[in-house]
Amino acid sequence: MKFLIVEDNPQVAQFVRKGLGEAGHTVDHADNGRDGLFMATTEQYDAIIMDRMLPGGVDGLGIIDALRRTGNATPILILSALADVDERIRGLRAGGDDYLTKPFAYGELEARLQALVRRGRTVPAQTMLAVGDLSLDLLKRQATRGGKAIMLKPREYKLLEYLMRHAGQVVTRTMLLENVWEYHFDPQTNVIDVHISNLRQKIDAGTEKPLLKTVRGAGYMMAAEA
Repeated sequence: MKFLIVEDNPQVAQFVRKGLGEAGHTVDHADNGRDGLFMATTEQYDAIIMDRMLPGGVDGLGIIDALRRTGNATPILILSALADVDERIRGLRAGGDDYLTKPFAYGELEARLQALVRRGRTVPAQTMLAVGDLSLDLLKRQATRGGKAIMLKPREYKLLEYLMRHAGQVVTRTMLLENVWEYHFDPQTNVIDVHISNLRQKIDAGTEKPLLKTVRGAGYMMAAEA
């Protein structure tokens, strides 16, 4: 990973750079606020380690404020000798993601950085589900099998989506009642059987490889043949 440390104390900066470098990371360093702001806005980093008090006309909180105002969401770990609760609150409210006071243990700093990077990574939203040649477009709310569109009623769509999200797993009647019908009790009706039967007709009728299977005494499973 690539980190930026903005720190005017050469001993602290060298200590952190050495540790991160030995762990295989790339580390850039600025020893004043002006250069720190420039580097933070012109380069991409996985996280920034920011001292509070800096020379160069802009302090750490000023840099953080400038970054957040421009939409820069790079995770920032504030590193400061200001240990009072009010100062920590001020740093976090300014846009810092975590606050570590000096003196500190390198192991804790590295662990906090790793946690910030994990939280900062976004997982792309899933837009398609597929089981065999059956596909479900979650944006268009459209099901197709073998390229042929399948018309589904709203409840059938919700049922199919739930089954496909749990493909390869046994889905019980209780799970379907709670997650598809939002019942937290058994209504003692055949509503599930009716919808499963209708859904099976729509996705499996006329095909050589049925996808929707009944698991006797357990529930249902959506799975392609091996």
